[in-house]
Amino acid sequence: MMKVLGRWMPTLGLAACLTTAACKKEEATPTPPPPAEPSAPAKTTPPPPAAQPTGAGPVMDTDAGTSAGATPPASNPPGSQAAQAEDPKNREWTAGLMDVKRSGFAPVTMREVRTARNEGFDRLVLQFDGGQLPGYHIEYVDKPVVKCGSGDPSEVAGQGWLQVTVQPAQAHDGPQVTVAERERKPGLPVFEELELTCDFEGEVTWVLGVKRPNKYRVLELREPTRLVVDVQH
Repeated sequence: MMKVLGRWMPTLGLAACLTTAACKKEEATPTPPPPAEPSAPAKTTPPPPAAQPTGAGPVMDTDAGTSAGATPPASNPPGSQAAQAEDPKNREWTAGLMDVKRSGFAPVTMREVRTARNEGFDRLVLQFDGGQLPGYHIEYVDKPVVKCGSGDPSEVAGQGWLQVTVQPAQAHDGPQVTVAERERKPGLPVFEELELTCDFEGEVTWVLGVKRPNKYRVLELREPTRLVVDVQH
């Protein structure tokens, strides 16, 4: 029996060795790495928005115009009558006569007349076709207020009468009037009545009946072309 065992011992040892080697080989087999996740696309930083200048935005064109101390709007190219510079003194408050002469062109057509209340003053706006502004003569006058051509007196309410004459100008286009409402009562703090007293031979005159003959100023505005008269409250 011992002989038989002795004969099989090497065989058993070899089998045990082979079994152990196989186990070690299985244990040594490395675990395959997990599949790599697709890398996320690189984030691109959008370029910063173009810088906007402070205060950018649409410019509102209103009858407010610019302050009396501001630089007047740019004039038209040299060589035209419209290029005549505005006198900054006209933007100063006064109760005296104001006279600006312009000539050498056909009468410009007055298209709109409007009034409005503002902080500290009432405003009259005369708007014209095209880019040409006519000359103007403005002063307080005494009664009776008369109509040009006929010379007939006209009753205009108020305790003072500011007469605004523009020339060369017209408030009609052929037989058609361009400003239909020629007598108005605005009901503003200073403006009591407004009346067209002349539209004849290149001259247009409006008379402002005011509660008091207060100081006034004149602004020349463009785009559209306007003559503005402010009267203090």
